[in-house]
Amino acid sequence: MNKVQFSEYLKDIVTKEGVLSSCYSTFHNYSLLNQLLASSQLKGRGQNLAPIASYKRWQELGRQVKKGSKAIALLMPVLVNKKDAEGNKTDDKMQLFVTRNNWFSLDDTEGAEFKPEVKIAAWNKDKALETLNIKETSFQSVNGNSQGYASDREIAINPLAVLPHKTRFHELAHVVLGHTSEGLMSDSELTAKNIKEVEAESVAYILCDLLGLEGAKESRGYIQHWLQSESISDKSAQKIFGAADKILKAGQ
Repeated sequence: MNKVQFSEYLKDIVTKEGVLSSCYSTFHNYSLLNQLLASSQLKGRGQNLAPIASYKRWQELGRQVKKGSKAIALLMPVLVNKKDAEGNKTDDKMQLFVTRNNWFSLDDTEGAEFKPEVKIAAWNKDKALETLNIKETSFQSVNGNSQGYASDREIAINPLAVLPHKTRFHELAHVVLGHTSEGLMSDSELTAKNIKEVEAESVAYILCDLLGLEGAKESRGYIQHWLQSESISDKSAQKIFGAADKILKAGQ
């Protein structure tokens, strides 16, 4: 079982354009991180991006995995027992993600004709807000620099926001990431660099880039500015991918 470096995948998509959209159109049935994992492995083998499925699923589709084909590893959640200070297992459970080599590319199979569905990412604001149980309220801040803010399970977007959709993704991310449980999150050009801002803006970047919306370039610049010489931890990167997935799927 190989350890997956979540932060490396996040760094890759922040510095390279077009990665997310190509992955999503091919692997849309999987999480964002698993899309990137599949893409990386196929490219590493010199293969083109192509639909993936388990051995059993390809058989159900009338195709057989070619002899000698190597399976692709994706992340799967597993529940394990926590351990106490002495290293003994307790009854408390915790969720971990492990890799399993269970998937094969279309190009590794043969048999009945298969026409893959190419899906374009789409997102509906009202549906997302309802699904996430988040309310968008009128903007009440007197701070003219503030693009938006989030508090508890409410967000507000400045009517004069330069990129309102990017700001909305950013504020939604604060809620989904759990930042607002710690108090009001107010974002402006003067916001100090901290990990919460990096996490929220990274989610906004991913969604803007994936949906083909304006703002990805600006978002990437903000992330790099806030990070400066620091790096995003694996824990934060995992949270970022999870929040982006949740917000995306809520609006579909």
